Amino acid sequence: MKYALAYDIGTTGVKTCLFEIGDQIKLIADANEGYELYILPDGGAEQDPNEWWEAMRKTTATVFSKTDVKPEQVDGISFCSQAQGLVLVDKDGLPVRRAMSYMDQRAREERKQLMAHGVQIAGASIPKLLVSLAKTGAVAASVKDPVFKYNWVKNNESDNFEKVHKWLDVKEALIARMTGKFIMTEDSAFGTLLYDIHKKCWSQEVCKILHVDMRHLAKIVKSTDAVGGLTKQAAAELGLKEGTTVYGGGMDASLIGVGAGAVNKHETHVYMGTSGWVSTVVDKSIVDASAMIAAVVGARPGFYNYFAELETAGKCLEWVKNHLALDEIGIYLKKTDVAEDMESKFTNLYQYLSSVIEQVPSGSNGVLFTPWLHGNRCPFEDPNVRGMFYNLSIETGKSEMIRAVVEGVCLHMRWMLETHEKKTKTSNVIRFVGGGALNDSTSQILADCTGRVVETVANPQNVGAVGAAVVVAVGLGVIDSIAEANTLIDAEKRFEPNKANKAVYDKMFAAYKEIYAANKKIFKMLNE
Repeated sequence: MKYALAYDIGTTGVKTCLFEIGDQIKLIADANEGYELYILPDGGAEQDPNEWWEAMRKTTATVFSKTDVKPEQVDGISFCSQAQGLVLVDKDGLPVRRAMSYMDQRAREERKQLMAHGVQIAGASIPKLLVSLAKTGAVAASVKDPVFKYNWVKNNESDNFEKVHKWLDVKEALIARMTGKFIMTEDSAFGTLLYDIHKKCWSQEVCKILHVDMRHLAKIVKSTDAVGGLTKQAAAELGLKEGTTVYGGGMDASLIGVGAGAVNKHETHVYMGTSGWVSTVVDKSIVDASAMIAAVVGARPGFYNYFAELETAGKCLEWVKNHLALDEIGIYLKKTDVAEDMESKFTNLYQYLSSVIEQVPSGSNGVLFTPWLHGNRCPFEDPNVRGMFYNLSIETGKSEMIRAVVEGVCLHMRWMLETHEKKTKTSNVIRFVGGGALNDSTSQILADCTGRVVETVANPQNVGAVGAAVVVAVGLGVIDSIAEANTLIDAEKRFEPNKANKAVYDKMFAAYKEIYAANKKIFKMLNE
């Protein structure tokens, strides 16, 4: 029997899971710890790598307090991580500034100077776009792409930039702190949009176009490669055994699909965590520049994930909890949280909200919500767009608004799913994972909105860590390939689309797609 410790580094917290690897991958113990996402007034979104490390330290201790398994029994450590962050570190592996999140959108001027000039397609200079597509299978066209953040630091924080030894992504920065090794896995390297997918190395041509010093780029490894052993200091801080092997792991876009069991060609999964996406497995590079969708390099060799992202998915539900469900202005002398009532049948506020929206008709009595709380990337790129409630009436109450938020996220997933269909086949049965998949009501709304059968798996909030455990299993030789994950992860629940709701959701979807075009100029006026 082997044991794997997996760290799932999300946008707002870490999930640390201990797995037993045998004929199946079995969760032994897990723990969660949050950290800050610093949203700045100029469009910035940053995180403190030290807070990631402290969360890892706390959750590691908690995990081993829940089991008889000892830290020295761990055979391998791996990661599933948020991606397309920018962590600039010095020669000692220490960050020279706070990490810039994938959500950061300050580098408007850098994007304009480097890519958005002359004759363009999808906001990118045609000559540069063609070179990028030929080499990397994608193109840096979004203001949120890390190469523009890199140049933003160069242009705005010269003192910090002079200290830079390596440009790393989130998990790679933590691996450097654990092992002293500076690496990037193939999928993370692809996320920089500087990776030559044909030669499996950094592209000199694209680096030149985008003004990247190649000395800042780390060694590229496979997700299943052993990077190195835990250093004495890292082991002491984390409460683990010195020398324990650390594997490359993968970014969330790669490994959540693995943990969902969607690993074969044309299998589709939907993820709803803080962010959200629709991803379909393909066996070749595909790009839809007009819709900001690309096939990203996956953890499974020879396969890609055709990937469309929504920046704020579960984050919208958190917003609902904080600003619609709770009395934040103190209008009541006494507030009662039904989820904390000892006689209540609800274990948490989210579960209570689910029961509320189940009482509202499909279509929320005509109310629409756009889940673009921090701009949008796909199927249109616009950092100025924002969330809005549409078609409120005098009869509208909070219940309709809360359900409209869930439906708005699911309608956007349908939009991205149908955009997928323009370039590749998608599966009729969709695996639905992430925290959003914990609620049956959300799963049923997703099935009704998309018209697809929706399946959920056990512990859907931990599928990224499951994917990381699969990586360790392959690295240890217990499992032959990542493809075997498909046989190890069964569906726990199945949701058939309710045909009675098709007409209302088709109508709502048609209106939903028109909202951006009708309000684009207003969003720009208010937020540029």
